[in-house]
Amino acid sequence: MTKINLVEKLGEFTEYWSPKIVAELNGQQLKLVKFQGEFVWHHHLNEDELFLVIEGEFTMEYKNTQGEVRSIPLRKGEFLNVPRGTEHRPVAVDEVSVLLFEPAGTLNTGTAGESTFTVADPARI
Repeated sequence: MTKINLVEKLGEFTEYWSPKIVAELNGQQLKLVKFQGEFVWHHHLNEDELFLVIEGEFTMEYKNTQGEVRSIPLRKGEFLNVPRGTEHRPVAVDEVSVLLFEPAGTLNTGTAGESTFTVADPARI
C-alpha cells in the first residue's frame, strides 16, 4: 500500500487536457487532469465517468435527449457522474484540477475520435 498526496501529484505536471493515472482499483483508473478552455464534444459508449474537482471550478456542458445544451457548474469539493452515452464537454475559464474515475482503457475523447486532445496511453505518475 502506498499513500498518495493529490496536491504533490498535481505539482508533477503542468500540461492541460493530459490525464495522468495515479491509481487503479477494481478495473477503474483514477486520473488527475488539469484543464482550461473548452474540450471537444464527445460521449462514451460503454463507460460512465466521474469528475471530482480538487481545485478551481468548471462547467460541464451536456446535451439532453432532445439535443439541447445544458450546463452544470462544479466547484472545489463537488463531483459529477456523467452516464455513458451522454454527449458532454468540460469547459473552464481558469485552470482547474480534477480527479477522474473511469474504467481502465477509457479514451479521453471517446467517440470524438482522434484530435489534438486525444491521450491514447496516459502516463502514470
